[in-house]
Amino acid sequence: MTVPCYNCNTTTALDVSFEVTTFACPNCTSVYKNTEAGLKFHNKHKPFSFNEKLELGKSATFDDKQYTITGILIKKNSGFEWAEYILEGKQGDYLYLSEAAGHWIILTEIEFQKKVGNHPLTVEHEDVTYDRYDYYYPTLIAAQGFFDFDIFDKIELIEFINPPLMLSFEKCGHEQTAFLGKHISKSEIKKAFGITNLPWKKGIGQIQPFIFNIRNLALTFCGVAVLILLTNWYLNKDRVEQNVLNTEIFFHQFVSKDYITPSFTLSGSAAPLSVRVHSNVDNSWANVQVALINETTGEEIYANKDIEYYHGYTDGENWTEGDPTEEFNICGVAAGKYHLAVTPMKATEDTLNRSLQIQASWSSPSTRNVWMVFIFMAVFVIGMYFLERNFEERRWNE
Repeated sequence: MTVPCYNCNTTTALDVSFEVTTFACPNCTSVYKNTEAGLKFHNKHKPFSFNEKLELGKSATFDDKQYTITGILIKKNSGFEWAEYILEGKQGDYLYLSEAAGHWIILTEIEFQKKVGNHPLTVEHEDVTYDRYDYYYPTLIAAQGFFDFDIFDKIELIEFINPPLMLSFEKCGHEQTAFLGKHISKSEIKKAFGITNLPWKKGIGQIQPFIFNIRNLALTFCGVAVLILLTNWYLNKDRVEQNVLNTEIFFHQFVSKDYITPSFTLSGSAAPLSVRVHSNVDNSWANVQVALINETTGEEIYANKDIEYYHGYTDGENWTEGDPTEEFNICGVAAGKYHLAVTPMKATEDTLNRSLQIQASWSSPSTRNVWMVFIFMAVFVIGMYFLERNFEERRWNE
């Protein structure tokens, strides 16, 4: 359809399949209405900038179907402004886009028998319950394009939400038109229209979803926790403590060399290698270095421990410091073939202490990491729950 604007001498051409009731010039603010003699000038809006809006006639692809913007309406209510885009498909079907503060909603017209003029608190559609969000009489402040209705008709807009879905009702007199909408991301809009620049997001969108579905997140984490428990049980159900070293090492025999253990094989999931050392230190010290050597990969893990024991009598009191027995772990030792290299040392002036007793065992794996994962998941879910509550409070406050 081709329509000349007699106010700005601009001709607008766009293929539409419906009978045009109202035409709004995209170059100026003139509005024409259809009469028996054709489109006649009716009104002129105040100047309005469409710089950050989608263009009239712009094509988009949704669900592999091509649509064209045939009309744009700019509305406001209590100072809040939004844009409504009417898109006509090649098959004669329609889509509707709503953009407010950078948040987008895509809507389709649906059949809805129940009347909502009494503004119920909730409505149901396809087993989904929607909460009443707002109802108001929007004001038209600008328009562009072709319309099959009178854009100046006073309508009541009644909205119900269940993010990321909404039900929107336009009530004109006794007539009610229902629309089912859903949140659509900026990236999807950019892809559909083949554009890169869109308005920045501000605040929280009317049906903008929270980053997580808390219920699904909690169920997922519960499933993960069960799998961790079952896996941990299965890998260690036949696990018994494996002693890999229990010996006494004399210091004078290993002054310039290490004590090397026979090779041993560990099977199962990773677990700590627990080492216990004892030496008869008396107001003296000893030291032991343990190297765990993987014979397959050549990887070496070192651990070092001081053994100190001091005692005395000072200012009328007996005191002690340290312990002749120490324990430590080499954590996260995985299955494989290993041997140990032990390097003992002692104070050179200590002539009474002659040896060091050392035991090493590979026992049941530590459940510390398992519980750390559980605690993290629980804290994360609880944190997300309170963030979602704050998110919803801000949505409804806006």
